[in-house]
Amino acid sequence: MTSDPTSLAADVAELPKAEFAFPGPLRDRLVAAVLDGSKTATTGLVAEYEREGEPLPAVGGRSVLVDSEDRPSRLEVTGVRVVPPAGVDTAHAVDEGEGYAGVAEWRAGHERFWGSAEMRAALGDADFAVDDTTPVVLERFPVVADLRGAGWASAPLA
Repeated sequence: MTSDPTSLAADVAELPKAEFAFPGPLRDRLVAAVLDGSKTATTGLVAEYEREGEPLPAVGGRSVLVDSEDRPSRLEVTGVRVVPPAGVDTAHAVDEGEGYAGVAEWRAGHERFWGSAEMRAALGDADFAVDDTTPVVLERFPVVADLRGAGWASAPLA
């Protein structure tokens, strides 16, 4: 990736968009934690990828993480595992950077989010609930580039 603003915009436009949570305070806290290095992992539902018709992340893949205003940062995937909730280990829970001391706190927090009316609506399933067999995607990443101040992003990403 070059430092030329036109090239940066073209590179970012070609990468898939990564969105943590829904736009608002939670998303912005998560993006801030990614940018300060305290969040190096995340967890998503396989059902989200299936609903959107998107492939699961792959090691080496890059994406553009956006905040609530669609300001971009570029991530590179360094690890992916698909497991049931019981397959989440303490290291992953802590590396999510949300203050979880262990897996029990991680699971309670994620079940609240995944069971929310907003998530159920996004999944198109008013009765969606996480159980011990629900496949989740554990993803690890570093920030490759914080592009929010690059000057070229005058409009949100499409």
